[in-house]
Amino acid sequence: MTAIETITLTSGDLRFSARAAGKGPLVLLVHGFPDDFHSFDAQILPIAEAGYRVVAPMLRGYEPSSQSPRDLYHLIHLAEDVFAWMDALGAKQCHLVGHDWGALTSYVAAALQPKRFASLTTLAIPHLRRSLLGVAEVPGQIVKSSYILLMQFARIAEAIVARDDYAFVESLWKLWSPDWRYTPEDLEQVKSTFRAEGVVHATTQYYRCLLQPLSLSTQQSWRLLTSAINVPTLALTGEHDGCMDTRLYDTLMREQDFEKGLMVRRLPDTGHFLHREAPDEVTALILDWIRQHPAG
Repeated sequence: MTAIETITLTSGDLRFSARAAGKGPLVLLVHGFPDDFHSFDAQILPIAEAGYRVVAPMLRGYEPSSQSPRDLYHLIHLAEDVFAWMDALGAKQCHLVGHDWGALTSYVAAALQPKRFASLTTLAIPHLRRSLLGVAEVPGQIVKSSYILLMQFARIAEAIVARDDYAFVESLWKLWSPDWRYTPEDLEQVKSTFRAEGVVHATTQYYRCLLQPLSLSTQQSWRLLTSAINVPTLALTGEHDGCMDTRLYDTLMREQDFEKGLMVRRLPDTGHFLHREAPDEVTALILDWIRQHPAG
């Protein structure tokens, strides 16, 4: 019987814990915020049992062993971690699945080295090539994204995230996925990740690295983030997403920006954490997509 094991991956001097199962072509599952590598627990075994090697790593900074001593949490560095993980796993090519920050990382990685990915699946975050047009069409997104501005003030943001035993985590879960009936165990697991030394600083630093106009790493990240994608892409969005308005997909996801094909699926009665809310449906969609695009 297939079982989930914990393995260690590396990227330079950084060490990453990862949940893994199965044998076969590699499927990388990359989580977002506020979450951790348990985010895809409902997907790991079904995909592994379908004949794949499934690996779900912790993102950079989500544990002390992977925290950057120079606060390098730009998307370009997160994408480099993906390639390092693939190398460590002996995979020349893989299927990449990303949620939230994992989705942003996936867009950048796919733009940087498209031939290394047989397929791309992104959840909850659309491609940002046409982001200004998206804001013009859905101006309410500015309010939904206002928390990003809060994150620019490190001390304030870190204090707010940690206050009242990380109540901020639950507040975002409720706001972003209003229909999700998560368990106390789900919430405690993620809070335990955020309680580890340095994690709150690292995870909020992501947002500061996103908006550093004088940083070469930020500039490189945005150039790649807004580049056309040359990997077959499945984009999943929750109808009730309180973080990223699902209507943005109607504007931002254009077939001409995805040279190898694009499929968009909107899931009813789900929000930002749609893979946790509708695990069977999301797993089936991912499996169908990767089967259509076998790894070389």
